[in-house]
Amino acid sequence: MPSNTATSDFSVRIRIVDDQASVRESLAFMLRQEGFECVCYESARDFLIDDMPSIPGCLLLDVQMPEMSGLELQQELIRRGSTLPIVFLSAYGTIDMAVDTMQKGAVAFVEKTADRSRLLDAIYKALERNQGTVQTPALLIARWQTLTPREKEVATLIAQGLLNRDVGERLGGISIKTVQVHRSEVCRKLGVKGASGITRAVRAISGLNEAATA
Repeated sequence: MPSNTATSDFSVRIRIVDDQASVRESLAFMLRQEGFECVCYESARDFLIDDMPSIPGCLLLDVQMPEMSGLELQQELIRRGSTLPIVFLSAYGTIDMAVDTMQKGAVAFVEKTADRSRLLDAIYKALERNQGTVQTPALLIARWQTLTPREKEVATLIAQGLLNRDVGERLGGISIKTVQVHRSEVCRKLGVKGASGITRAVRAISGLNEAATA
């Protein structure tokens, strides 16, 4: 059975399908810390029965599972005409298997032992591919939610036109180097470049929040 969290107006959902409870729980914990909504399924059939295709996002899919494997689920989704991007997770994957899944449309093939940043990069790539069915605001909100409170403060001040030195002073005298580190993380997580990209993103987020509360 799936394990859910509440959705937001501009939410994207990360589906995790893996027969190992420890893997599901670990992935969900990590992704929720990053600000994502997650729903977990212990089997491919549970996913097919209970998932809501209308909610945008992506699928983290284990390759080896009993009854219906991840590869078989991919085939079934292709048959159904699903556009949900897939990131395969495997502890036993081979190059041939990775190539085959990618040729059939998977976004990435990631080892379960891969570090956090590699998995997040694959997820962002999947969400970006899903922009044909995911509204751009959904992706922007999802990215914004992955920022830490401090990173959001830095982004907001940069959007106000403050220089790194001024941002540091506003935030209690933190060093310019520390501001630069936060700024770099903001750019990476939001998928933008420079102060202008941060400013556009913050203004867009502000507009979405105003519209949602109007």
